[in-house]
Amino acid sequence: MGSNVHDLEIGDIVSGEGHIVCGRCRNCLAGRRHLCKDTKGVGVNRSGAYAEYLCIPITNVWHADPRIPMDMLSIFDPFGNATHTTLSFPGAGRGCADYGRRPIGLMATAIAKHAGARYVVTTDMNPYRLELAKKMGATVALNVKEKTLMQVQKELGMKEGFDVGLEMSGSGAAFKDMLANMCHGAKIALLGIPTGDWRLTGHGDIQHAHDQGHLCREMYETWYMMQSMLQTGLDITPVITHKFPLHRI
Repeated sequence: MGSNVHDLEIGDIVSGEGHIVCGRCRNCLAGRRHLCKDTKGVGVNRSGAYAEYLCIPITNVWHADPRIPMDMLSIFDPFGNATHTTLSFPGAGRGCADYGRRPIGLMATAIAKHAGARYVVTTDMNPYRLELAKKMGATVALNVKEKTLMQVQKELGMKEGFDVGLEMSGSGAAFKDMLANMCHGAKIALLGIPTGDWRLTGHGDIQHAHDQGHLCREMYETWYMMQSMLQTGLDITPVITHKFPLHRI
């Protein structure tokens, strides 16, 4: 540890926030560090991914609850993306449509359920991932090749469409399908990196929905929320499907 490090001891269980910010730009000075335009990502713009030792500023160290299993702490980075996206809008008592069953989308399913969503309907075309979505708490894990989201709404007795949408896939077709199944005034959070055609045919497609894009997660506050949810019973263990020794990565 460096000479200016306080409140930590060798042997403490910690995790590291992977966004190294400048600390001097307008957003950093205003406390919006997650929006720093000069952010450097550990393992992307500077060394760190899968390294034996990692060098980060003390401001990026999160003092973890030692009761949380190491398996959980090891995925706090993608878990943070799922947390920030899913909890952007109130979900308690609402219907939530979740597109994209990759690991972050799967964790979003569990978070939405934990936050009190009445229905969590997740979509994909991969049967294996859809089975994982069920384990993560999905009310319905929908294979879009077999049934439409509109049909699922009727089966659940929904009359107005979904209140909250989580677009985690990056698919333009999935996004347009989501828009067609939201209620007026719905909230949509976009995390997936866009691929394909995202053009909309007119302002009517989005005039009754509030869309919000997401850049990863909100530093520090998201870590607090992740830890709090795990401490209060959130279970994301099904998303860890395999374990390998380091030499097999």
